[in-house]
Amino acid sequence: MGSAVRFMSKRRKWLLGIFLMLGVTITVLVIVASKNAHRLDPYIRQQVLLYLENRFQSDVEIHDMQIQMPKVSALRMFFTKRRGIMAGVDADGIKMQLKGRRDIPPIFVMKSFHFDVDLAGLFDRTKIVQNVTVDGMEVNIPPKQQRDKTESRDKKEDPKEKDDGWQKDIVIEEVIITNSKVTLLPKDSRKVPLRFDLHDIRLRSAGPSVSMKYDAALTNAKPPGEIEANGTFGPWDAAEPGDTPIAGEYVFDKADLGVFKGIAGILHSSGEFQGTLSSLDVRGEATVPNFSLKRSGNPVKLKTRFQVQVDGTNGDTILKPVIGTLGSTTFTTSGAIIKNDSAKRRSISLDVTMPNGDLRDILSLAMKGSPFMQGRLNLKTKIDIPPLSGKVSEKLILDGMFEISDGKFLKSTIQDQIDNLSRRSQGQPKNEQIDEVVLQMGGKFKLDDEIIQFDQVSFAVPGSGIDLSGSFDLDKDVLDFQGTLKMQAKVSETMTGWKHWVLKPLDPFFAKQGVGTLLNIKVEGSAEKPKFGLNRGKDKDKDKDKDKDKDKDKATANKQEKRDH
Repeated sequence: MGSAVRFMSKRRKWLLGIFLMLGVTITVLVIVASKNAHRLDPYIRQQVLLYLENRFQSDVEIHDMQIQMPKVSALRMFFTKRRGIMAGVDADGIKMQLKGRRDIPPIFVMKSFHFDVDLAGLFDRTKIVQNVTVDGMEVNIPPKQQRDKTESRDKKEDPKEKDDGWQKDIVIEEVIITNSKVTLLPKDSRKVPLRFDLHDIRLRSAGPSVSMKYDAALTNAKPPGEIEANGTFGPWDAAEPGDTPIAGEYVFDKADLGVFKGIAGILHSSGEFQGTLSSLDVRGEATVPNFSLKRSGNPVKLKTRFQVQVDGTNGDTILKPVIGTLGSTTFTTSGAIIKNDSAKRRSISLDVTMPNGDLRDILSLAMKGSPFMQGRLNLKTKIDIPPLSGKVSEKLILDGMFEISDGKFLKSTIQDQIDNLSRRSQGQPKNEQIDEVVLQMGGKFKLDDEIIQFDQVSFAVPGSGIDLSGSFDLDKDVLDFQGTLKMQAKVSETMTGWKHWVLKPLDPFFAKQGVGTLLNIKVEGSAEKPKFGLNRGKDKDKDKDKDKDKDKDKATANKQEKRDH
C-alpha cells in the first residue's frame, strides 16, 4: 500500500514537471513569435525603401507608410513559418528623385500605393509581391543628355550594394494604376513637354527581370479621342528611363480633327508600335470617313497606311512613307514634322506624289460646291507649313508640278467655250459633232500667302494649244493669266460668213511659229466663270503686270506684318 502511494506521488511530480516545461516552452515560443512579428514591421519598411531606391536609382521620400499585419496568433505564425499569412502595405505621398538630380522634376510621384506580401516570402530568394495598386502617379522621363554620368559610375562601384534587400528576383504579379500621367521632358527646358494622360493601366508579371504585359486606356489631348493599347513594357532601365522598352498594339477611336484650324472629320486609327519610351516606330492605318477642309466643307473619305518614327523627347515625327487614299485617289507622302530650336511651333515639310489621281476628289476637297472639272491628275509637290501663327491656308507653301489628262469641264458654260475653241481651231466653227472635247494641261506652280503662281502652263484641246503664266488668288477667287493661243486653222478659218472673208487678207499676219494662227490672250474672272479674251496692247499689260506685282508685294508684306504682330 505504501509503495502504491509513493508511485502515485512520483507520477504527479512528473506530470507537473512536464506541464511546467510545456508551459515554459509555450511561453518562450509566444514571446519569440511575438518579437519576430513586431520586428517584421520595420523590416518591411526598410525593404520597401531599399527596393525603390535600388530599382529606380532614386532618392525616395514617403510621407506615410502603414504596415497592416494580419490578426493571427503568434503560435500560428511560428508553426506555419508565416507561410500563407499576408501583410498589407499602404503608403501616401511618394516622391522619387533621380540621384543627384534636383534640377529636374521627380521621376515618380505617387499619391498612394498598396500591395500585399506573403510574410514567409520575405526571406525567400525570389520574393512575390501581390495586388499592387497605385493611384495618382506622375512619371517624368528625362532626355539622355540630362542624365548624370556619375550615376552609372557610382552604380558600378558596388554591385553587391544592399543585395540583402529586394534588388533582385522580385516578381510583381499584378499592378493596377489609375489616374496617371506620363511626361517626356524635352532636351531644351524652354520647350513644352510631351504629356499623356492615362485612365487605367494593368500590368501583369511574366517572371523576374523581364517585360510585363499591360493593358492601358488613355485620352489623347489633341485631337481628343480614346486610345486603348496592350502589349509588353520593361524591364525598367534605371540608368536611362527613356530607353525602357515598350511594344504593343493600339486602337485610337473617335478623334475629332475639328480642334485643328482648317480641317474637320472624325478619325479612327489602329496599328502596332515598338521601341522605347523616348523613340517609337509606329505602323498602322488611319481612316477619316468625313475628312474636309473647313473652307470648302465637302467631306471626302481619307484613308492612310503609315509607318512613322516618333521622338518622344521632342515630339518630332518622321514619315517613311505614308500611303493614302483620298476618295478613289492614291497618293504617297514622306517627310517630317519637326520643331526647330528657335521656333515656338512645329514646321511641316512633306513630299507628296500622286501619279494618277481623280481630279474630282481633289477639287471636292479644295473648293466649295460641286467639282467643276474631271480628269486624271499627276501631281508632285513639296508641302511646307512653317511654324507661324494664324490660319493654315495663310501658312501653306507648295512648290511642284502637275499634269491633267482627259480633262473635261462639268459646268456646261465652260465646256461650251472649250468645244467652241476646238471647232474654230480646227477650222470647223459650225461642226457640232466636235463636242465634249477633252483637254490636256500641265505646268509648274508655287503657292505662298494664298496665291498660286503658275509658270509654263500648257493647255491643249484638239486643234489648239495654249501657253500661259499668271496667278490664282485663292482668297479672292481671282484668275489673272496671260499667254499665247496657237491654232491649227488660219484666223479666217475660225470664222463664218462675212467675217471669214474680211479676215482672209490677215491670215499671213497671224500665221507664225509654224501654226495657222498665233494670238496673245488673257484669262480673267473666277475659277468657275473664267473669261477668255484677246490681250490687246501687250506691252501696256506688261506695265500693268509690274504695277500688280508691286501691289501684291505690298499686300504680302502687310499680311506678314500682321502675322508677326
